[in-house]
Amino acid sequence: MTDLFDTHAHYDDSAFDGDREELLGTLQEHGIAAVVDVGASIGSCEKVNALMDRYDFLYGAFGIHPSETENLTEADMERLFGLCQNKKCVAVGEIGLDYHWESPDRQVQKKWFQRQLELARQLQKPVIIHSRDAAKDTADLLTAARGQEIGGVIHCYSYTKESAREYLDMGFYFGIGGVLTFRNARKLKEAAAYIPLDRIVLETDCPYLAPEPYRGRRNDSRYLPLVVSALASVKEMDEEEVRRAVWDNSLKLYRLFS
Repeated sequence: MTDLFDTHAHYDDSAFDGDREELLGTLQEHGIAAVVDVGASIGSCEKVNALMDRYDFLYGAFGIHPSETENLTEADMERLFGLCQNKKCVAVGEIGLDYHWESPDRQVQKKWFQRQLELARQLQKPVIIHSRDAAKDTADLLTAARGQEIGGVIHCYSYTKESAREYLDMGFYFGIGGVLTFRNARKLKEAAAYIPLDRIVLETDCPYLAPEPYRGRRNDSRYLPLVVSALASVKEMDEEEVRRAVWDNSLKLYRLFS
C-alpha cells in the first residue's frame, strides 16, 4: 500500500501542545511518509522552522495568511525571505485572500498577497494559496502575476468546477481534505470529480476540518485514508490507484524528487 503525503498541516498550532511529539512520532507507523507544515504568521513560521529541523519527514512552507496581514512590514518580508532559505522549505504559503471577515481591509490583503507572489518568484518556489469568498480577485491577481510561471496549489479548494478551470489553465494543483467526506459537500464533490486526478493532492489542514466520522474534533494526518476513500468513490477508482497518483502529484507540486 502506497504511503500518504499530507501536503498541508499546522502541527505548530497550540492544539497540539499537549501531545505534539508523541503524535508526530507515530505518523510514519500509520503510513504518513511526509508532511508539509505550513506557516501563517511570522510567529508560526518560526515554530515551523524549528519543527522541520527536528523531523526528517516534515517539510515547511513559510508565508503570511491574509488574516495576519494587517500590520505587516517590509522587515517581515525580509525575515520571511530568510526563513525560506532553509533547504527543507518547499513553498511560500499560505498566502492569498480571505473576504469572509471584514478585516483586514481587502486592499491590505491584496498588497501583501502580491508582495508574497513576488517573493515566491524571486525564490523560485511554488505558492500555497488560501482563497475564501474571493474567487475572482484571487484568479485576477494570480493571472496578473503570471501565476503559471510560479506554480503551486489552491489550498482547501472550495469553489465550483467552473472556477477550477482557471486554475487548471495556470497549471495549479488542488488541495483536497476532510470536507470531501461531508454529506453536504456537493459542490466540492462535483469539482473533485471534474478536476483531473493528476492535479489533486491530499491535505488535512489539521487541526481543522477533520473528516467524517470525526467532524468537529481535532484533525491530524492519520485520518487521511478517509479522504482517500472519499476521493476514490468520487472518481470511481481503486484506492491504491488514487494513493499512487496523489503521492506522485505531491512530489511534483513541491519539487521533491529522489
